[in-house]
Amino acid sequence: MKTFFADEQRKHDPKMFLSSGAAQPNPEKPERIERLLAGAKAAGSEIVRPRDHGLKPIAAIHTPEYIEFLQNIFLRWQRIEGASEEVVPNIHPLARGGRYPASAVGQAGYHMADTACPISADTWGSACWSAWSAVEAAEAVLSGARSAYALCRPPGHHAFADVAGGFCFLNNSAIAAQHLLGSSKRVAILDVDLHHGNGTQGIFYGRSDVLTVSLHADPVRFYPFFWGHADERGEGAGLGYNLNLPLARKTADEGFLEALEVANRRIEAFAPDALVIALGLDAFEGDPFGGLSVSTPGFARIAEAIALLGLPTVIVQEGGYLCDELGANLISFLTGFK
Repeated sequence: MKTFFADEQRKHDPKMFLSSGAAQPNPEKPERIERLLAGAKAAGSEIVRPRDHGLKPIAAIHTPEYIEFLQNIFLRWQRIEGASEEVVPNIHPLARGGRYPASAVGQAGYHMADTACPISADTWGSACWSAWSAVEAAEAVLSGARSAYALCRPPGHHAFADVAGGFCFLNNSAIAAQHLLGSSKRVAILDVDLHHGNGTQGIFYGRSDVLTVSLHADPVRFYPFFWGHADERGEGAGLGYNLNLPLARKTADEGFLEALEVANRRIEAFAPDALVIALGLDAFEGDPFGGLSVSTPGFARIAEAIALLGLPTVIVQEGGYLCDELGANLISFLTGFK
């Protein structure tokens, strides 16, 4: 299995985020890359630089208004007297219809769901190369590879079509799925991150060509709070094409695998031509977010269960934060998928 990654993904280096109202160091650090790269190499994966795929695959998912915002907001923010070093919103609309604000401050609140996704001079470039890594992995699968791994950083599954959030700017998993649809008629996305993939769900919520399935910590008291509940099934043409499997806090290997059986049955019923795995290693028992309790060997069992679906698969890196076992957890998953 090849790993797709570009060095430019290291440049995005957010300094802070707010957690329960307190400023904390941002856990989505460039150092995550070093540990994940080491894990991919130890699993026998060849590291390959993706090509620059331009805006088309990104614009297939994200609105032109949002893309223009991401491209320009940092420079505009720097013109504000006394503005913060990074773009961080301080006001959000109660509803996102109606008029579109002209000011940088207003647009930041409109296009950024929370304070966990500060934008610096290097954010847009890193996010593009992260998305292009996912596109390149999809290209490899379209060219006949059984599977490919996109080491996407920054991650993507909390990004909606026109909203950043939860460390995410461009939705890499959605971009990969849409790219696969160029040759496939139906694609499933299976999200096994600790947190619900609310952006991915939102992007495909009214569509029937992409099935979205997410296993995650129950959001009733956990990020992203407002999405990820079991009664969210899709709408319009997408009704019945979204499945959420919220798990009790500290759910360990056996409970996770039981829910994964349910997920796999739904994917089989959808009969997709290809699969995207939104891989979050933050479900680990020792991850700093501490929501679920999957063990390092448990990731191999999860991978083995998904591999039984027998589908061409793009594995897109989502969460998984700094702990001693981060690389080992990736090794476990990638070797389990072989």
